Amino acid sequence: MTVGGSAPDPAPVPSPSGVPVEDLDALVDRLAAEQQTPEPGTAGAGDGTAAAQGDAAAVGASRPEPPLLAGERETLEGFLDFLRATIRWKAEGLDDAQASRRLVSSETTVTGMLHHLADIERYWFREVLGGVPLEDVGYRWSDGHDTRREWSLAPEASLREALADYLAATDQSRAQLSGRDPEEELRGGNAPRTVRWVLTHMVEETARHAGQLDILVELLDGRTGE
Repeated sequence: MTVGGSAPDPAPVPSPSGVPVEDLDALVDRLAAEQQTPEPGTAGAGDGTAAAQGDAAAVGASRPEPPLLAGERETLEGFLDFLRATIRWKAEGLDDAQASRRLVSSETTVTGMLHHLADIERYWFREVLGGVPLEDVGYRWSDGHDTRREWSLAPEASLREALADYLAATDQSRAQLSGRDPEEELRGGNAPRTVRWVLTHMVEETARHAGQLDILVELLDGRTGE
């Protein structure tokens, strides 16, 4: 970027492989231009995208607000459910190609993030909080401990399937949490901890990924919002 025309734009910084790395401003401009001129048959070129974004708006409007006057567990659960619904809202308006698209140098994608969040729910609420044996937890995208597999997508990776699985995992989590006291000490996992700790950690984990989705979705289709 020039200031008062006093200096030329800097050259792209090469990566260790020698390939120039696109700076953030250039990436945003390029993706915005692509969204404005979609190719026939791709996302943004027809009624399918509008319908999908209508579904996303419906999910956003129906997000449960955390209770203002409630006990500790109910308050934490309320914030976690709001964030879970935000994850779904952000992903709902995309198609499979967009949700599988890598915008950063890592394997991070929208679909991969849903895989990760679903199996994280299973780890903390079924294996740790529920004490379910590893082989019975029902991990879908990994073995529950090597999380790298969650981010590695097959060419035909389905966003619909990932969303449905995430919803199923969160339903299981709620069932596992029902009636548990925040003070209860848990023995699952690699160290003793309380139900309170698990709930607070999952609020933090889900909020962090919701923030990442904010940026990915804005780059993919221009949508913004809380």
